[in-house]
Amino acid sequence: MAKKRFSFIDELNERILRTIQITRRGEAKLKRGDLRKALDEAFEVGVRKAAGGERVRFPIIGTLARKDVKARKAGKGRNPFTGEEIMVKARPASKKPRWSFPKSTKEIFANKRYW
Repeated sequence: MAKKRFSFIDELNERILRTIQITRRGEAKLKRGDLRKALDEAFEVGVRKAAGGERVRFPIIGTLARKDVKARKAGKGRNPFTGEEIMVKARPASKKPRWSFPKSTKEIFANKRYW
């Protein structure tokens, strides 16, 4: 069986369905605090999946992925303002979050009409 990809909408829907209450008249009631908790938990699960290496898409706001950063050796560098030589520290390999925005969001920010 293939591994199921994470879906933020499905995760959020599942968490809301667990907390929603149905009244005697058949109306659905959801407290504001319960909705916030469901949102927070769904985002947290998505971030954990992204940290595990999966590319996670959050509708409208973007995609979260893990970026592998290579190690860097120590060496000499130059201060661009003073011209003085400095020692650059070594950096171990690490994994960092990378966020990418959808094209529609980038276009809105690029349009000067919204500034």
